[in-house]
Parts: sequence; structure tokens; C-alpha cells
Amino acid sequence: MAYEEVVVKKPLLLRILPFVSVGVFLLLWEWVVVSGIVPSVLLAPPSKVFTLFIDKLSEPNPDGAVLAVHAWTSLQEAFIGYGLSLLVGIPLGLAMGWFKIVEGLARPVFELIRPIPPIAWIPLTVFWFGIGLTGKVFIIWIAGIVPCVINSYVGVRMTQPTLIQMARTYGATDWQIFRQLCIPSALPMVFGALQIALAYCWTNLVGAELLAADTGLGYLITMGGRLGRPDIVVLGMVSVGISGAILGFIIDCLEKKLLAGIRR
Repeated sequence: MAYEEVVVKKPLLLRILPFVSVGVFLLLWEWVVVSGIVPSVLLAPPSKVFTLFIDKLSEPNPDGAVLAVHAWTSLQEAFIGYGLSLLVGIPLGLAMGWFKIVEGLARPVFELIRPIPPIAWIPLTVFWFGIGLTGKVFIIWIAGIVPCVINSYVGVRMTQPTLIQMARTYGATDWQIFRQLCIPSALPMVFGALQIALAYCWTNLVGAELLAADTGLGYLITMGGRLGRPDIVVLGMVSVGISGAILGFIIDCLEKKLLAGIRR
């Protein structure tokens, strides 16, 4: 009997609630600034931020680049660091979860490095890589690799012992069990790492762009602070938030499709 997915439509109220919530938040924000409860020199109202957004689509001043250039720079840095964190962190975590030798060698070093905030690496990063792209990517990579290793490690450890014992009974080698049983079992946790690592990479982007950047959303926020322009600061923050939300949504859709294909 074929499996048919039942799609349950949300009531109209639940579908419009997110829009109502955002609308009320923006109106309240506008009122707080316009009424003088919070001075405009400390917080820009949404209307001013939106006007600046339109201007920054074609106007490079006062920070030296249009908004698209800032966004593209940040996306490049974030995705290179994010991709490297997946490329290194997921295989390392999977191997640590199954092979005792790898765990014994890698886990002590990982546990020492894991609690260090990525921003704390900035001074050493300047010494090692200078102030170019490599240094920023390194900071983002450090931020993203931690959840990749942890989730992959835990995913392998959650493999049912009964299945492992059954595989051994039928003569499967450790490598076969790892490849054909542990890795598929760990996939839900691995896909969870994709979302968490993206959030870590994206939130540490601002810190990475403190390395004497001349473009990027983090640089835009920094320049807004230096110029005493809260509207530029808020525009940079909103751009970081919206871009991160869009990337998270894309990864969530890919995760659902890939997991659905595996379960079939």
C-alpha cells in the first residue's frame, strides 16, 4: 500500500500571525523612536532604516560600497568558512564516534579548543594570516567546526547497540558497520549540525570582519558605529538577520528533501 503524505492546512489565523507579529513590532519600534522615548541618535526608526536601504542599493557613501557588495563579501567569507567546517568537522566527528584511536587522539585537543570563543582567536589570526580573506575564513571556520564535530559524534554514539551486535554476528567488519550502519544512523544529527554550524558561522561573521575589513555587513555595522549613524548600524544588523534566515530556510528545505529520500 503506497504511503500518502497528508498535508494539513493551517487555519488562516495561524498563517497571518507571523505577519501581524512583525507588523506590530515595527509599529511599536517606530512609535518608541518618533515619540522621543528613545532618542533617534541612539536608535533609528524603521522608516529611516528602510529609506537608507533604498539609498544603499545604489549609493556607496558614506562607507564606500553599496549594500549588494557588502552582502556578497559576507556571503563569500561565511560560505567558505562554513564549507570548510563541514568538510573537516563532520568526518572528524563521525570518526571520533566510532574509532577509539581517533577519539583518543582528537578528543582531548578538541575539548581544550572548544570552550575558546572564536573572537578570542582574532589577535593570533592577525599574526598568522594577516588581515585578508584567509584570517576571516579561519575565524568563521573555528566557529562552525564545533557543532559539526559534536553532532556527528553524538549521532554515531546513538546508533542502536542491538543493530551493531547483529551486524557483528553476521560477520561485518568495523569499517562496514561504520559505513553502512553508523553513518546512516547519524544523518539526522549531522543535518542538525548544518543548521547550527550555519548559525555559528553567520553570527561570528561580524567579529571576523573586525579584521580591518573594507567591505562586508560586519564592516557596515562597524562603520555605522564609528560614524555615529544608528541607521547604518541597524541596516547592517537587519541585513545580517534576514540573510541568515534565508540561508537557514534553504538548508532546512534541503535537509527535509534529503532525509525524505533516504527514508524511502
